[in-house]
Amino acid sequence: MGECSCCSADRAGTGDMVCQLPAPPAAKVIADCPVSGRRGKKVSTTTIKSMLAVSLTALRQVDYLFCDQADCPVVYFSADGAQTFTTAEVRERVFQKERATDDVFVCYCFQHTPSAIRAELLETGQSTVVERITAGIQAGQCGCDVRNPQGSCCLGNVSGVVKRLQHQLTP
Repeated sequence: MGECSCCSADRAGTGDMVCQLPAPPAAKVIADCPVSGRRGKKVSTTTIKSMLAVSLTALRQVDYLFCDQADCPVVYFSADGAQTFTTAEVRERVFQKERATDDVFVCYCFQHTPSAIRAELLETGQSTVVERITAGIQAGQCGCDVRNPQGSCCLGNVSGVVKRLQHQLTP
């Protein structure tokens, strides 16, 4: 039996040849969106599966990251940089892509929008949205991992909207 450069005799002494091909190179892991060039945030497969509006056969066995840049159409990209999913391929409008839009959800679980927060501020002079969301979280009603495209809690985004609107509405 002849040998090739990738095979050697079995160490068990059976005389069989054992292929010793080198392991394929590991996929290059990137953390930057291939379109915006900005750092992405890893999201779970659960988030990706719940958000994509395309066949899930498109998913590969790689990590995916979230691109939060408003001027970039990419919502999710693969860690190897070979695959992207854009705003046209997700089920929800994405707050980070439409920060200036009043009717996009900033809180997906409890469906708060900038316009609703603005209306509360105009009516009462303050917003209780953060407290209401916190109460919902404590009651076990939060599902950010499957409802929020960023795959994590919205409180930072909501707090930012409240502060921005308070600043805009303060004379």
